[in-house]
Amino acid sequence: MKKHRASTFHPLQDSSLLDRRGFMYSLGSGVGSVALSWLLNQERAAASEVTGASAALNPLLAKKPHFPARAKSCIFLMMEGGASHMDTFDPKPKLKEMAGKIFTRDDKQKSNQNSGDRFFTPSPFEFQRYGQCGREVSELFTNLGSCVDDLAFVRSVYAESDNHPAALFQFLTGQAFQGSPSIGSWVTYGLGSVNQNLPAFVVLRDGQPFGGTAAWGNAYLPACYQGTQLRSGALPILDLQPPDEVGRQRQRESLDLLQTINREHSQRNPTHPDLEARMASYELAFRMQTEVPGTLSIEGEPESIRKLYGLDQEQTKAFGTRCLLARRLVERGVRFVQLWSGGWDSHDDILNGHRRAAGKVDVPIAGLIKDLKQRGLLDETIVVWGGEFGRTPDTNEGNHKKNNHGRDHNPGAMTMWFAGGGTAGGTLIGTTDDIGNKAVDQRQSLKDVHATLLHVLGIDHTRLTYYHAGRFKRLTDTAGTVIRDILA
Repeated sequence: MKKHRASTFHPLQDSSLLDRRGFMYSLGSGVGSVALSWLLNQERAAASEVTGASAALNPLLAKKPHFPARAKSCIFLMMEGGASHMDTFDPKPKLKEMAGKIFTRDDKQKSNQNSGDRFFTPSPFEFQRYGQCGREVSELFTNLGSCVDDLAFVRSVYAESDNHPAALFQFLTGQAFQGSPSIGSWVTYGLGSVNQNLPAFVVLRDGQPFGGTAAWGNAYLPACYQGTQLRSGALPILDLQPPDEVGRQRQRESLDLLQTINREHSQRNPTHPDLEARMASYELAFRMQTEVPGTLSIEGEPESIRKLYGLDQEQTKAFGTRCLLARRLVERGVRFVQLWSGGWDSHDDILNGHRRAAGKVDVPIAGLIKDLKQRGLLDETIVVWGGEFGRTPDTNEGNHKKNNHGRDHNPGAMTMWFAGGGTAGGTLIGTTDDIGNKAVDQRQSLKDVHATLLHVLGIDHTRLTYYHAGRFKRLTDTAGTVIRDILA
């Protein structure tokens, strides 16, 4: 006798079987969907009411923070390549005693960066105490040294990868692989935009970073939350202006027609939020045509300000311009500005490599801090400095023999500092071991850093979520603790 497998009843599939159980199952599913849709629309309408705007769906409308914010915006200074903590803000005099001795790495699998004999390498830079807090700062940052009473240092940050792209993704997206939104995208998603005529998330750099533009990408968040790159030169945003033969009125009429068609399509397809984001992006691009040129024009800045940012020196002009633009952007309500400066990957010749990299940014960063402070903007702007990882206390055998000492990648220890936005200037937390190889006291993960940045902006990192791939995702994933010791 054949055995018959018990059939599984699927009321949503077996539409012909409309018995009482199937009817109630289908009814429950439908009511649940309607309820969820109503709740989501109520939430979005409430976000619109916060700013006094109409209840029309606009993903870029300013939203209320979860709690009173310490800062309204963030300027993120990204030192690409990985600055050496023991050559900048974490002096290690012990390395002078160990100079030339062989350093054996027993906590890590051999790789092309740590194979063969390794030799302890002391810093070639002198350190000096600055400010009332007496913070020790390398000679690489003599100008920034004058700002230490406004900086909160964390010497015990650690990452997980010693590979540039993976480490950079973790530093900026929370995950060591592509496919997650940048922190700037999360902030824009959570808070919206204060100035509807400018992008809420702006990226200032030339060229592409390790891993490409995913460093400021929106990933699975709607496209309107991705970073907008402003390039140097005559065309800061590609294709911003229409052709000469297309006037402003004609462009407005074309856009209105397109929006009408899109809205009709959206009503027929309410489960496609990307269309809503696309419509908002079209409108933003139209408004940016008049707002962006004036924002990026620095000709009207007085000579004293231009000099403060280093625009009068060839070495500092490029990054100084980006820092000045960052101040002008947050002044006009831009939520998140990401600035890049590379050249920190000093595997060879740490002396000249780091001197060149720091020489580009020391004056501009100090100028940015001072300018924000004198304008009353530092209190409402959180400024962050860091790179994707720190560097090792040793050099390889080849460099040692050539007396051309460099440092390799070290995710186990790095220094970051924060300024403004309710942080306690002059504070210092965390330590690394005597040689700077590992963070050992008050260790702070990058998830802790991200949780802290969201916190000062008024966002509870556990509540900033987005449903994707079957679960509610967040910047800090399942971890992250606010670093309260650096908050005022």
